[in-house]
Amino acid sequence: MTSLAQRTQHAWPDGARCVIGLTLDFDGTSLERGRDQLPVGARSHGRYSAKCGIPRFVDMFTRQGVPWTFYVSGYDAEESPDLVRTIARSGIEIGSHGYLHEGVDPGDAEPELLERTHRLLTDITGIAPKGWRSPSGHKTARTLNKLRELGYVYDSSDKDFDLPYLLRYGGQEHDNYVCLPNNTSSLDDFPFYRVSYTPPSEVLTHWMQEFDAIYAEGGYFNLTVHPRVGYGSGSPARVAIVEKLITYIKRHDGVRFVGMLELAQWCLKRPADWRRDWSGQ
Repeated sequence: MTSLAQRTQHAWPDGARCVIGLTLDFDGTSLERGRDQLPVGARSHGRYSAKCGIPRFVDMFTRQGVPWTFYVSGYDAEESPDLVRTIARSGIEIGSHGYLHEGVDPGDAEPELLERTHRLLTDITGIAPKGWRSPSGHKTARTLNKLRELGYVYDSSDKDFDLPYLLRYGGQEHDNYVCLPNNTSSLDDFPFYRVSYTPPSEVLTHWMQEFDAIYAEGGYFNLTVHPRVGYGSGSPARVAIVEKLITYIKRHDGVRFVGMLELAQWCLKRPADWRRDWSGQ
């Protein structure tokens, strides 16, 4: 079993004490379309992403001057190509996030969907994505084989560890592909705004406490937000608390904000530092 000491024996870029990955899942109307729902009326939340949520986050990115990574589905990129180009031109990294925000394992159709989204994002932005986040949490060896074939070097989908680690599947560890875990329980806006309906002020307090604890361990803080209205962070008060969180984090010594691809490349240059002890699996 991996001890706490083993988990904290690592180095971060520029000798930082703690690294911060700020990530956003676009989650526009692809989510409804993927479920054969018409995105209007009570199901129109996703339309807010492109209209208000994403522009508000891009503006905040410009003010704060720290890296972000946005994960975008192929369908949302098709619907809003100019917006996706704006995101890329602002300097934000764009990763892949399914085609129709598939809510279940798409089975044999998955390789074609992964390739379609990869091609769309590359054609629209002029930059081939290197990172992927599962739109619903599913992932198989078929998924990973196709992503590696397309040139991806990381994904941010698993929730099983505090730190990055080299991915293991097919019975072996791979030195050219890294997992950057995302915590969808306490460092994701969805459960707070959709399940417990927590006020933004309390969400901010919680995220600050999570940061404090991770900072004390010299760890890795990966925040996930969504620009949808209702159960995401796209509205004014909810974007404002993300900005307050960033300002709070900046006041701490030894903090390094990183794009997810930058962090993945750092890890992959030092594979021996990011091997997990799998004996407890």
